[in-house]
Amino acid sequence: MNEQNPVTTGHTATWAMEQLVRALAEKGITAAEPPVRLATPDEVPTAGLADVPESYAVLRVDDEIVVVSNDETGLRCGVLELADRVAAGEELAGTTPFAEQPAVPVRGVVRSFSSVDEDTPWFHDKRFWTEYLTWLAASRFNRFHLALGMQYNYGADRHGATDNYLCFVYPFLFDVDGYDVKAEGVGADEQKRNLDTLRFIAAESKRRGLKFQLGLWNHAYDYGRDSVHRYPITGIGPETHAEYCKAGIAKLLTECPDIDGLTFRVHYEGGIPDDKHEIFWRAVFEGANSVDRPLEIDMHAKGVDQALLDAVDLPNLSPVLSAKYWAEHVGLPYHQASIRAKETAKPIPAGHEMKGITEFSRRFTRYGYGDFLHEDRNVDLMFRVWPGTQKLLAWGDPAIAAGYGRLSTFGGSRGVDLCEPLFFKGRKGSGEVGGRDPYVREDLRLSDNREWTKYRYGYLLWGRLLYNPDTEPETWRRHLRSTYGEAAAHVEDALSPLSRILPLVTVVHGVGGSNNGYWPEVYLNLPISSQVESPHYAGDTDPPANWGGVSPFDPTTFYAIDEYVAALASGEVSAKYTPLEVAGWIERLVDDGQQALDRARQTADTSDAQVRRVLIDLEILVRLGRFFAGKFRAAVDYSTYRTTGQVALLESAVSTYQSARDAYAEIPAIVDGVYQTDLRFGVESSEHGHWAHRVPDMDTDLAALTKELQQAADAEATGSEASGRRTASRLPAAPVRPAGPGVEHAVPQSFDRGKPVTLSLEVVDPDVTGATLHYRHVDQSKPWQQVPMELSGQTLSGTIDGEYTASTYPLMYFFSVQHRSGGQALYPGLAADLSNQPYVVLGSATITG
Repeated sequence: MNEQNPVTTGHTATWAMEQLVRALAEKGITAAEPPVRLATPDEVPTAGLADVPESYAVLRVDDEIVVVSNDETGLRCGVLELADRVAAGEELAGTTPFAEQPAVPVRGVVRSFSSVDEDTPWFHDKRFWTEYLTWLAASRFNRFHLALGMQYNYGADRHGATDNYLCFVYPFLFDVDGYDVKAEGVGADEQKRNLDTLRFIAAESKRRGLKFQLGLWNHAYDYGRDSVHRYPITGIGPETHAEYCKAGIAKLLTECPDIDGLTFRVHYEGGIPDDKHEIFWRAVFEGANSVDRPLEIDMHAKGVDQALLDAVDLPNLSPVLSAKYWAEHVGLPYHQASIRAKETAKPIPAGHEMKGITEFSRRFTRYGYGDFLHEDRNVDLMFRVWPGTQKLLAWGDPAIAAGYGRLSTFGGSRGVDLCEPLFFKGRKGSGEVGGRDPYVREDLRLSDNREWTKYRYGYLLWGRLLYNPDTEPETWRRHLRSTYGEAAAHVEDALSPLSRILPLVTVVHGVGGSNNGYWPEVYLNLPISSQVESPHYAGDTDPPANWGGVSPFDPTTFYAIDEYVAALASGEVSAKYTPLEVAGWIERLVDDGQQALDRARQTADTSDAQVRRVLIDLEILVRLGRFFAGKFRAAVDYSTYRTTGQVALLESAVSTYQSARDAYAEIPAIVDGVYQTDLRFGVESSEHGHWAHRVPDMDTDLAALTKELQQAADAEATGSEASGRRTASRLPAAPVRPAGPGVEHAVPQSFDRGKPVTLSLEVVDPDVTGATLHYRHVDQSKPWQQVPMELSGQTLSGTIDGEYTASTYPLMYFFSVQHRSGGQALYPGLAADLSNQPYVVLGSATITG
């Protein structure tokens, strides 16, 4: 190695080489000289090396293996790839040249300190950090975000706060000169221990090539309402709040020099009312700027307005907005084609100034990228994948992870932060000492802060496939073989389809945007019956709060159930995907997963605890899939019954729902004595509980449907009309979606702002009779436009006028293609693996040129 080269001799490159030497030593191989040489392109010219940060190439130069990159993180990627191959039994001498480059610039993991009782042990455990951060680096993440104060939502939670440890962080770390602000019960020794731990985490992250992002999600010193703080904050009031925080952030950055960036929740839920929020935040940003070093300021995008963007405009600060990918959940890899109608902007009513921007005037920024992706922006945007969908069960789908690797840079965005498994465990004071591990069965427990190791495979897929969505499967199959032995291929084949189910359900069944209110993994029942009320979900879904009325999170691509039935009744079914198609997809995923699970059980070594853990989780996922598929079908039958009066459809709804409920009700027996009987991720009804607790609500719903069926059957038998409903009718048969779109499309390179852009389809199937062009700006606050396409010969054409293209936003578009059979197809539509983008994004020549 060149002693004078700061890239090849830096801390990260040196650490990576230590990992390779250790991997060789574990195979009994030692050498007097370094096993590989590190170089930069100016030392070893490399034709195949991309001019992209973190790219690398592994070469054979004479008898040497050389890893070449322009930066230390690229060297880390190459060296750790070699170390992983050595650990899997490959010989370095057999290495052939290869090169890779990252698809996604920011590939982050978020870990939340949510409970003083459950999280303090891992927070101060250096052995945990050493192993955990090493795995993140080996998985090719390049950012670690430690989130403090994220577990509470000031002004939005129904109750105040109890467990406020590290929420308003400064007095838990140090005293600030000129202020007498204290966290009661936290002395100088504890402050020092906390600060030393934070320094250690930051330094160890940096050593592994992970940028260290500290999330300060809360700046409320008192959560109000009925708060009974375990650690009351004293010595501060409204008159000193901003200036204290300004001094506090400056001291924090001085005391912890390895912090690369800060994440702030800048809307009212972070403790600062929306009204005139820029005044407080300007003070905080000035404090950060005063340290006089480059810092990334990541502002949670919800509720951000121009006043905040102006406030952060300071010379040492690089602002970034972090938007939610699919509300507060894990969805499919593409970004919502549209947001729910509930998320549109509204006037701010008098008396609601505290949350006026977030909940009203800029409400469309709550659960997506809003209007932030215009091409002339001077602030970067990235995404954050929240944990509402799945927090507990094993996950592993290469197709979904690769899809995120291709689509996390949507609209020129920088990448993604992933909220990890067990996120928010013990939040809002629900934690218990020793309760972090969700397992209660002794042979499955993961002691010594090693709960995260259950999810190694998921971390690996996310990291490697965000870096390179086309990476060779061998990169994760080495891990599977070392973990699951002969059952490795079957575990992969089971986890992949079964891990796709809950993201799909989340997208189509958008009953609640908040992770506090919607947890598909341990689903709190929303009724099908119109006779059963659901006050829990009523706050975040439009009425009626039952399955038929729920909007998808993407209402442009998917039908809601009642909407679909109404379209059938009117004979105007569009190309949107229907709830019955979704049910069919889930059933196929379940069938594929069940078959692979059966093979895994035949070959797995069940003496291994991790094997037993994943097999149990796969059994749960199978039942969840059967439940959701059945519930979609039953809800369609019920909605159709209510439209037509056909009692047979109500009978079918009851029968199908009973089977779905029975599948769900098998889960408690599978997990009996396995998991905690109250899985606590908060205090609200859908933040904690157990599968067994959810079944009675399903039974209540079924009983109401059964009663309605009996009444309808009795009325039918006597020849009267049930509840005044008209005489039974039948809906037209649903049109069959064509097997393919029947068209081909060449995507233009760009468009010229202010000039018309004509988009064409070439007809390759004679059954195609027409098409409609759907388009809008890449701005979720705006509606879709559509124009019928004209047929000339074999070409269908539609034009977006110049007035519409005279905008700073990229365009996004898709086509609905009509067939002679009456069915319609979406183009491009979703692929079989549900992991592509069902529309096209087109930039202007101003950017692409």
